[in-house]
Amino acid sequence: MTLMRRGRDPFAGFGSLQEAFRDMLATWPFGERESLSIADWTPSCNVSETDEEYRIEAELPGVKQEDLEVNVEDRVLTLRGERREKKEEKGKKYHRVESSYGSFMRSFKLPDDANEDKVDASYKDGLLTVRIPRTEPKKSTARAVAVKS
Repeated sequence: MTLMRRGRDPFAGFGSLQEAFRDMLATWPFGERESLSIADWTPSCNVSETDEEYRIEAELPGVKQEDLEVNVEDRVLTLRGERREKKEEKGKKYHRVESSYGSFMRSFKLPDDANEDKVDASYKDGLLTVRIPRTEPKKSTARAVAVKS
């Protein structure tokens, strides 16, 4: 009988790779925050921009408007909510359940030119649309600085 030596787990490094990737994304505009990991499920989000605004669209089918919360604090936009599980019907037997239920939270770091005081959100047909106007870029002005002795 030949004994085979068991090697190390080939997937062992993926955890640290995922952490490194998340840390890298957190430094980019609209990068994810670490708090994402406490959610029961994660809604899909599209992030886009025009010359006038940034836009985040979150797909939230089955989530009621009263179960949604949008906050902005310290240049971080946070979406929170809950998709409540439907009550079981008596006599109904499921063969497969692929729907996710429970709470979610997504956070996005806002770019420097995002006007966090004028964020607007609307919700229709399971799509949350958050609009963040862009601010006018600050004009750089040159001035002389006196040199003291």
